[in-house]
Amino acid sequence: MSVLRHRARLGCSERPDRLEEECAVFGVFAPGEDVARMTCFGLQALQHRGQESAGIAVGDGETMMAAKDLGLVTQVFDEATLAALEGFVAVGHVRYSTSGGAASWEAAQPHISAIDDVLIALAHNGTLVNTAALRARLVRDGVQLRAGTDSEAAAKLIGQVTQKTHHLRNGIRHAMEVIEGAYAMVLASPDALYAFRDPNGIRPLCIGELPQGRGWVVSSETCGLDIVGATYVRDVEPGEIVRFNAEGVHSEQGVPAGRRASCIFEYVYFARPDSVIDHQSVYQARRSLGRILAQEAPAEADLVLGVPDSGVPSALGFAAESGISYADGIVKNRYVGRTFIEPTQAMRQLGIRLKLNPLPSVIRGKRLVVIDDSIVRGNTSKKLVQMLRDAGAVEVHLRIVSPEVKWPCFYGIDTDTRDQLIAANMSLGEMNAWIGSDSLAFISLEGLRAAVPDARHQGFCDACFTGDYPVAIPEALAAKSFSTKKDFEDVYAEGAKGADV
Repeated sequence: MSVLRHRARLGCSERPDRLEEECAVFGVFAPGEDVARMTCFGLQALQHRGQESAGIAVGDGETMMAAKDLGLVTQVFDEATLAALEGFVAVGHVRYSTSGGAASWEAAQPHISAIDDVLIALAHNGTLVNTAALRARLVRDGVQLRAGTDSEAAAKLIGQVTQKTHHLRNGIRHAMEVIEGAYAMVLASPDALYAFRDPNGIRPLCIGELPQGRGWVVSSETCGLDIVGATYVRDVEPGEIVRFNAEGVHSEQGVPAGRRASCIFEYVYFARPDSVIDHQSVYQARRSLGRILAQEAPAEADLVLGVPDSGVPSALGFAAESGISYADGIVKNRYVGRTFIEPTQAMRQLGIRLKLNPLPSVIRGKRLVVIDDSIVRGNTSKKLVQMLRDAGAVEVHLRIVSPEVKWPCFYGIDTDTRDQLIAANMSLGEMNAWIGSDSLAFISLEGLRAAVPDARHQGFCDACFTGDYPVAIPEALAAKSFSTKKDFEDVYAEGAKGADV
């Protein structure tokens, strides 16, 4: 694997990335600490958010070094690579590609950008919706672009404005004023770490402090703080910029906070259960989802099973509320990636068979309530129901702790067109028949909201369930993502037009 050194006042070779991604970011500012190794540990804790590539960039006050490659964190970083990444500020990234995409070295982050004497490394979780307009502006200004990616456009825009004004904070502020969509970003210069979040707070980002004041950590989830021994301090607020450098910690509002719209799907599926996102325990939210679903959609059964991993806390909640015994009746092979986030349908089909295996000794002759986090394309549910029947289940009642996913996400989750979403194309009865379950029920939207108490009156993004998008979608992007003219007109009639930049 190559280790790339980028030095201020020198050009750099940057490889292309892709537009759509869901991932995790991690950052450290800690003079005197092994920040590369610390970032490596943090990325391992966040590995569930992406298994296709990993990267780390480190600054030592004058220069920056970056290492990235395909594979899991433990495959990308060995002792020699980490030893070469010397410095006191670091940013890291793990990713997966979206549907139709393929893993490639070019897609790995952090994204390195050098314009004259401005050198930065940017890691981004989320998706920008106005990338085309950003790129057009940069091209008009003579900025060289090598990749069709939102993170490249953001990094180049920050670098361009910083070069003109000689202040990195001006570059970040200007970028936040013109970019649209979802972003939780960490940015390293040779001597400072920056963390900033979109004005709606769609993607999570939190801050932790190392023991004895040794430094600061930024992570997509609190589980990343835990692994390096950092204490959770707070979340980066919507529209906020936080800077960590030798002078201390400085916070300012980069752009005014907008309609609060934290992704509610984080609590259902993406986040690790031991994380806390925007002051809400993911584990407790999932227990509550199961409890509420048992009230809304009871079933007569002998056992409650959870589809591991994210379905298990909800299954425990369902069992406690319903009085039906819980059992570990499905074994997960933890060395297989998530079927939802692998890049091709063929890989998803293979992944389902490799990933889950029923225990016949537990389920034979039993009526089962099976709790899963979501149904997106329906492949996993259909095959799982058949595997349970083959293992001897008498009945299989499927209960889903999220509402029907009917709308594409433009903010970083792998659901890009409506024709991929089973709930957008079938009725509940049709889905039940196609999957082959004895009954099928989803939690209501009201039930989902009740399971994640809005203690701070923050609001959530539930566009994948409702089609109510908190950030306007440009017409050209919407037209590519809706499978029918009516789908497009329904959303675009709400004024979903991207602003000029």
